[in-house]
This record gives sequence, C-alpha cells and structure tokens, in this order.
Amino acid sequence: MENNKEVIIIGAGLVGSLWAVYMSKAGYNVTIYERRSDIRKAEISAGKSINLALSVRGWKALDAVGVGDEIREIAIPMYGRMMHDLEGNLTYQQYGKEDQAIFSVSRGKVNAKMMDIAEKYGNATIHYNTECRNVNLNEGIAFLKNNLTGEVFQVKADLIFAADGAFSAIRYNSMQKLDRFQYSQNYIADGYREILLPANPDGTYPMDKNALHIWPRGRFMMIALANEDGSFTCTLFMPHENDEFSFDKLNSKEAVNKFFQTVFPDFYEMMPNIADAWENHPLSNLAIIRCYPWTKGKVALMGDAAHATVPFYGQGMNAGFEDCTVLSDLMRKHNENWQAVFEEYSLTRKPDGDALQDLSLENYYVMRDYVADPAFLLRKKIEAKFSELYPNKWLPLYSQVTFSNIRYSVAYKQGQAQNEIMDQVMEMPEIEKNWNSDEVMNKMLELSHDFNF
Repeated sequence: MENNKEVIIIGAGLVGSLWAVYMSKAGYNVTIYERRSDIRKAEISAGKSINLALSVRGWKALDAVGVGDEIREIAIPMYGRMMHDLEGNLTYQQYGKEDQAIFSVSRGKVNAKMMDIAEKYGNATIHYNTECRNVNLNEGIAFLKNNLTGEVFQVKADLIFAADGAFSAIRYNSMQKLDRFQYSQNYIADGYREILLPANPDGTYPMDKNALHIWPRGRFMMIALANEDGSFTCTLFMPHENDEFSFDKLNSKEAVNKFFQTVFPDFYEMMPNIADAWENHPLSNLAIIRCYPWTKGKVALMGDAAHATVPFYGQGMNAGFEDCTVLSDLMRKHNENWQAVFEEYSLTRKPDGDALQDLSLENYYVMRDYVADPAFLLRKKIEAKFSELYPNKWLPLYSQVTFSNIRYSVAYKQGQAQNEIMDQVMEMPEIEKNWNSDEVMNKMLELSHDFNF
C-alpha cells in the first residue's frame, strides 16, 4: 500500500533529523527544509561551537529508533569534572556512580551524522538553502524560498514540525502573531567565546580527555571538552561589559595575553599563542526563550524553537531529543489523533522546558562559583554517601537531571527540597569533622522521609 501521510520538518539540525526517523518509522513520508547549506560538504572545525554533552535522556531517544550506536562512534565519555585553580592544582569530582558518564560530541560532527541518519533511517529528503518564511498553521501549508534561485513556493502536509532553533522563523513569523501567544526572550549578562586548544605535537591530549575541565573564577569561568582528534573545544563565559574581567576589555593581543597569564596560567602554558587564536571564533550571546502554546493547528514547535536554554546543564540537545520521546509516546497513546497529541504535548511538556531553563541558570552559579568552594564540596560528599546508603531515598539533583528520565519539573522541585535538607545538615555542630557519622546519616534519613526514587 502506498504511503500518503506527509510530514514537513523545518530545520535539519539535531532534533529535526532525529524526529524524521521517528516519523518515518511511524509510516510518514518526511521532507526536511533547511535554511543553511549542507554542512557535510563544508570543512567542520572541531571548535565550531560549544561541544555537546549527551546523557541518559538523549541516548534513550536515539536508542528507541536504533541509531544510538551511530553516535557512540563519535562520543567521548566524561566521568567527572576536573577543576583547575589559579595555581594550576587539579580537583576531581565524579559525576555519578563509578560507571556513569556524560559524553562529549562535537556539534558539527554530530549534526552531520544526524543528517546521514535522517536520510538513511528516516528516508527523509532534505532540501538545503531553503528558508521557511511562514506557515498557515491550520491548513499545514509552508511558504518557502530557495535562497540560491530566489524561487518562492509553497508545500502542504498533514503535519509541520518546527525544529528550526532558538530564533525559529515559524515561531516568529506565524505563532507570535497569534492572539494571547506568550513569548519572552532574556539574554543573560554573559557571552561566550570558543577557543580550540590543539592536540600535543604527537597527537596526544594535553589534558585528561575523560573529564569535563572547568576553570571556576567566581564571576566567570572557562570549560573544555575533548574532541576525537586530541584537541579540546574550550569555551570562556564572561560578562560582555561592566566588570573587571569582561569581553570589552580584551581588545588587544596584549590584553588577551595578560588576561590568560593572570587568570588561567596553566591554560596559558598549554596555549601560549592564545592571543593569535582569539579572533578565530566570534563572541556569542546566551538567551533563554520561553513561549506558549507550543502547538497550533497542524504545527508543533520542538527543541530550541520551544524551549531554548543556556548550556550550563549540558541538557539542550538532550531535552530536544526527549521531545521526540514524549511526542512519540503521545502519538501511540492517542492513536495518532494529532489534535489530542498536540494538546497534551503543549500542556505537559511546557513545565519541563521551564524547569530545565531554571536548572540551567542555577547550574551556572554552581559551576562558576561553588565547585571550588569547600563547603559545597562537603555537601556533595555527604549527599553521595547518603545516596550510596539509601539509593531509594536520595538521588542527587545532578543525577536526577543527567542520569535518569525523571521529568525536569519533578527533578527541579525535588532538588529544591533536597537543598533545604542540606542547609539543615550543614548547620549541625562540627559537620566538617562528623560528616561521615551515623548521626548525620540518621538526620538525613529523618529529613528525607518524603522522597522515594
């Protein structure tokens, strides 16, 4: 029987490419329109953009349609964070249990691989250099323009999915025109700049490749994730202006050198030519975008188009992939009654998008301010010990977000309650000395009676 259910996906990024596989496996013909040219034909620089960290939610979505192993080929496990202090001393903090890791993947490589997957497993046709101008939400018509030929045309489908990123054209040109559509866009005061730390001359890694490296410096920080070729993609997060250390002050090679020599001396030793490479990647901004509803008529927003966040929990891609899991489950639940699917998706998934954005912002403060703080590290030690003794009573917030499929909104609430408990525990007499004692563990047991993981 010829299949005549048509789906259009706007955006051949990570989420759009994965969703193509889901829809194809559900029996739909999939066509993807992508504004950019085919990145597989361009030379992908390892440090093109912040490396991504794949964790449990992302793997679940990939494995559900049998494509996880394709991505495992290019993923590097990171079992914990390695903190670099001003003197170059290293402190290691494990993420979860012994074998738990998040996985570093180069954004360019994983995007290219996802496009291959969309074509191979999703039988999708991808049209590049084709911009979506707007859509007729109720009729399922997309108005498009081929940016190479200038041709303007329209296509119709049973469903349209907007996976076209934080600055989604569909959301901006069509949904934001709707009555009572809610939308907010908030830039944080900090921007980021990429730095590619090359491999050693013999091709080896200059640092431990199985850790996420962090240089916490109070008001700002730098992170580094390993690439397959021995290099690291490093990202410096810092205020744009109005600070002792801000991007607007680093406007000469001398200023850049002095900054790194003073603030990141161990990094400067590994990369003394940092000032020459400083302009290789643009200074970029960070925004949180919230909107509601995520669906209208025959159209749904997915990934960053619905819930763009800042990268400090490493969950942007994982959340976008989880949208695929959620929509796929709802599709089965409602037997492809798309009106019911979209209604429940918008209603139930929105609180998780909001919670992830709150979690991401809070984790920025954790990474830049607290990971080097002895009191914070002690809290983590106590939590880890208690979690080991009573795994059903305590799962640290980081593990809830990264190593489980607990809803973001639930994890956020539970994390806040855990925080209050830890505040009380930290006030116990001589906690630094007695943190490992039965008394402390019993107090936590008493306080955590409401939790059940």
